[in-house]
Amino acid sequence: MGEIVGAGLLAHVPTIVLPEEVRRGLNNGEDFSLVEGLERLRREVFETLDYDTVIVFDSHWATTVEFVITAHERRSGRYTSEELPRGMSGRPYDFAGDPELAWAVASHAEEVGTWITPVDDPYLPIHYATTNLWEFLGQGLDGKRWVSVGVCQTATTEDFLRMGRAVALGIADVDRKVVLIASGALSHTFWPLQELRKHEAAGTEHIFTPEALAADMERIAWLKEGDHAKVLAGMDEFYHFKPEARFGHYLMMIGALGESKVVAPGRLYGEYENSVGTGQVHIWFARPRGGWTGRAMA
Repeated sequence: MGEIVGAGLLAHVPTIVLPEEVRRGLNNGEDFSLVEGLERLRREVFETLDYDTVIVFDSHWATTVEFVITAHERRSGRYTSEELPRGMSGRPYDFAGDPELAWAVASHAEEVGTWITPVDDPYLPIHYATTNLWEFLGQGLDGKRWVSVGVCQTATTEDFLRMGRAVALGIADVDRKVVLIASGALSHTFWPLQELRKHEAAGTEHIFTPEALAADMERIAWLKEGDHAKVLAGMDEFYHFKPEARFGHYLMMIGALGESKVVAPGRLYGEYENSVGTGQVHIWFARPRGGWTGRAMA
């Protein structure tokens, strides 16, 4: 029987894969803390934790009539972003997939009341919400499998939670220790093009509105406390601030962990930072000794 051994809400912004001198040029001579946060997360978690497979809830992969999960034996190639080819061009990736787990997740679609299709088409596009994080957290760690799940753009909060339930049931069916990554931002409104270059630094004064900043900080506080029930109860309000992909990446992750019953506190790796108006943060949830829905034991 499988289990989820760790989970995180992680930022994948293009800035993190730019050369250091470029990053510092954008941020008044300082590096973005999101980079150091990922480097530390790799050292402290991904190089030490006992796990087999990483599932990435990829907020850049938009599906429409169903949820899709990758079912490749292996994915490899070079990634160039159609959005920002100047910053992400020809970047190599190469990692094993987990078709057994993908099909196990999909087998529970009817049970949870949704639609899930595993796809192993070698021409299926890949997105930087997966590859950027793999570069930091997976590259060079042989034997670890990586799977991506798309964010269905017609899904409601309830639909995302249902997909998360299917993920949990699928993991329980197979002998896997799994890490979940909700790859995406908090509030997600970009500055207009004519103003954007004034707002490329990390400082929170560059978040699109003070109200969006306040909403993000409120949710970060709840996540640090492990109060995921408040995050879920506040989704209708949060939608006013346009969280990336309707926050589907987080909702699927928390649906797999136990939804409003989850009490796992979060630890920040790096600071909450701006990216041209959007709110970015790395928050890691280690599995409490008492389980995801029970208080950690002393």
